[in-house]
Amino acid sequence: MNPGSERNYYENNGIRLRLKNSRGGPLGLTAQGIEIVRRKSENKLRQTLARIEEIAKEYGVEKIVLGFPKHMNNDIGERAEKSLEFKEMLERRTGLPVVMWDERLTTVEADRTMMETGIRRENRKEYVDMIAAVFILQGYLDYLSHQKESQEN
Repeated sequence: MNPGSERNYYENNGIRLRLKNSRGGPLGLTAQGIEIVRRKSENKLRQTLARIEEIAKEYGVEKIVLGFPKHMNNDIGERAEKSLEFKEMLERRTGLPVVMWDERLTTVEADRTMMETGIRRENRKEYVDMIAAVFILQGYLDYLSHQKESQEN
């Protein structure tokens, strides 16, 4: 199957040093991690945006889902403000709509999942970002699925 013909969504979680990408499956029902894009340094933002743009083109992405790091009390702090700024940069660079999606507790959930599956503590750091990104994207895909079901009923 041609990747460009699939309905794909990407999730980019994080703002400072790392961005994680996940891909919705061919039917838009499941999220799978495919790559972690890490900024080499704070001043390498253009390279990060360029890599995300390349991935979006390669997979025929129609929409980007960006993790929104709100505080537990639902306030928007400094990291969330930076995420909103990054959203605008992504939209300008890629020409794609960017959806902000709540990422609270996804890292905790990812860590718990790895612990339950027996991944050693020293190896978890390598995977936690991608798994958290998958959880964020899966939350968005589930939301879309529920919206579609509600409209059909």
